[in-house]
Amino acid sequence: MEHYLQASDYVGVSFWLVSVAMVASTVFFLYEGMHVKASWRVSLVVVGLVTLIAGIHYYYMRGYWINHGESPIVYRYIDWLLTVPLQMIEFYLILVAAGLAVSSSVFWRLLIGTLVMLLGGYFGETGIISPALGFVIGMAGWIYIIFEIFKGESSVVATKNDSIKSAFRALGLIVVVGWSIYPVGYIFGLLSPMIGFGTININFLNITYNLADFINKILFGLIIWNLAVKDSKNS
Repeated sequence: MEHYLQASDYVGVSFWLVSVAMVASTVFFLYEGMHVKASWRVSLVVVGLVTLIAGIHYYYMRGYWINHGESPIVYRYIDWLLTVPLQMIEFYLILVAAGLAVSSSVFWRLLIGTLVMLLGGYFGETGIISPALGFVIGMAGWIYIIFEIFKGESSVVATKNDSIKSAFRALGLIVVVGWSIYPVGYIFGLLSPMIGFGTININFLNITYNLADFINKILFGLIIWNLAVKDSKNS
């Protein structure tokens, strides 16, 4: 029997709001992609794919939450395994769009960090390994990504163009500041019994994750869109 979204179900409402916001963002990014110069169109298509994939998964996550009252772990991590690598490739694509020479290995190194981060979190949340060990592995992947963005090859290449340097730094701050919301949800949602905050709080965990996705996916795309528009006008 299918259940329906209740006004008092704040977690379910957050799933629904994020799914609608992602769909709206997809329309915006794909439409705007037709009005920038050719070198930026792939980047805007990619951010549109990120929000489209997320929107579809959030629709199904909403349904799973309403019908089962459990965290939609599988749907969420499939979403992240598809969308986070697409976000990481943007660090490579914006450099190429600006005409800067950069090795494709930049993306592959970021992908390795992404997989370590996500698989650590997934194994911890599903009980394949202890939640604490999963958290440590996930954090190690995240720290590696941050290092690559701020100290790796791509950061050096980005300094050759002032506009790219500014946008690159803004995207990097999303990865540092915006992504820090996820471990907060993990700690106070999943690890709460270990740190003396009572039982596992899946409501806090899911609302935090939903908020983080809303901010990080859409704002990430808006920064790239803004850069594409500015560069197109200056051409």
